[in-house]
Amino acid sequence: MKIPNLIFESFMALQNRITSTALLLAFIFGFSGCETDFQPDLEQAEKILVIDAWVTQEMKKQEIRVYYSKPYFDNSPIELIQGAQVKIEDMQSGQVYSFLPDQNAYSWTPQNEALGKVGNSYKLSVTIQGETFEAIAKMGRVPAIDTITFEYKEKDLLIKSDYYSAEFLATDPQGKGDTYWIKAFKNGQFLSKGVELNMAYDAGFSSGQSVDGKPFISTIRKDFINPLDNVEGKNGEFKPPYLPGDKIRVEIHSIDQPGYEFLYQLYYQINRPGGFGELFSIPLANVPTNLESTKNGSQTLVAGFFNVSAVSSFEQVLTEEIAAKAKNLANGS
Repeated sequence: MKIPNLIFESFMALQNRITSTALLLAFIFGFSGCETDFQPDLEQAEKILVIDAWVTQEMKKQEIRVYYSKPYFDNSPIELIQGAQVKIEDMQSGQVYSFLPDQNAYSWTPQNEALGKVGNSYKLSVTIQGETFEAIAKMGRVPAIDTITFEYKEKDLLIKSDYYSAEFLATDPQGKGDTYWIKAFKNGQFLSKGVELNMAYDAGFSSGQSVDGKPFISTIRKDFINPLDNVEGKNGEFKPPYLPGDKIRVEIHSIDQPGYEFLYQLYYQINRPGGFGELFSIPLANVPTNLESTKNGSQTLVAGFFNVSAVSSFEQVLTEEIAAKAKNLANGS
């Protein structure tokens, strides 16, 4: 199963927004009483090198995307930069994983052993036209997912038919500072909306919450793994998250703390309030990267991120039997 990459999809949605913010505010204040279609002439943004390197310990093909950014209104496909040298080095064992050019990425496929060991640090090196870019990441631990349960709910104001919501159960291990990216899939489709980006610091949302070594808080276990997709043509009405026959898969990916901060900032950059709310929201900005050029005085702009993850997973089909038990429990029978 190929996992769509949220970081890859979100970066292009951010590109050039800062350039157009002044135009947006001018329209808000100057033309608030009317509506019109407008295609602004934006200044040509400087080309940015993007290295999208989120790899895991899973026994499947690992991919690293290397490409240049495109102008905001350019909808043409992203093109892989050819001729790059891409490798990851285990900084403890010295083992090197060489990534070779594939159709849309540089890839490495495990044979007998997965990439990475929990607790080890890894260095990514990407060399393009004689310039090398590096980043370091540490592979953290992940807890096992104990189970996934379903709750029956009657129709309500937002969902016009009876439905089921899912919840996963897992416990953060003892010891402060573990950080995670929790991914959910419905019938094999990654829940990739910006509002579905689900991170955890220990068992809560941030280091300020004292929830180390405990089950993940309810919001993490439930809210981000139940998709709310609009019913076409019916504003404010949503499809049931799950119905009998649906399958859910939940994965917990370890991320290091720089990776957590990257995703945290990405969440607030892609989930914009719009309209007048933009005046009081976090300013638009490029999300920081952990990639750096080894060349002194380099003028190359670079974006993206490098992370190595251990992964735990659990999947569950909402069978008719499980649905019936959940409905009986809800009805007190």
